[in-house]
Amino acid sequence: MATKRMTSGFSDQVMSLVKALRSETPDCVASGVVDMSTGMLLSYETVESHPPEVLDLLAGATLDLFQGRTVVMIEDVFKERRGVTSDQHYFQEILVNSENLTHLFIRMNDQQDVVAVVVCRKSVNVGMLFAQARRAVQSHSL
Repeated sequence: MATKRMTSGFSDQVMSLVKALRSETPDCVASGVVDMSTGMLLSYETVESHPPEVLDLLAGATLDLFQGRTVVMIEDVFKERRGVTSDQHYFQEILVNSENLTHLFIRMNDQQDVVAVVVCRKSVNVGMLFAQARRAVQSHSL
């Protein structure tokens, strides 16, 4: 799995996904891809410049949202109660609304440690945001 990330093909796929999310998602102001196994923001596009320290923190914040200690504990309780033995994570998508923006985080289907991130204006139609972002993610297997 790690060797796949080092190939230029993987890099091209990541950049293609970021571009698709940025252009196909309504009211999108930024998109990116985070690798939670390495803690790296692999690629991003934005309409505005952001301080580098904010971009550096994005990967860590994404990891906390999906795999923070308490989140993992919740997943483990659900798995235990339901008799689930797979390593598949329960939380696949997370929507966060800030004062002016809507942030959508989506795990990649085949690579559970890779998350696509889309940031839109708060006026976005959330149904369309989910539909378009899901379509872009599904059409770009990493």
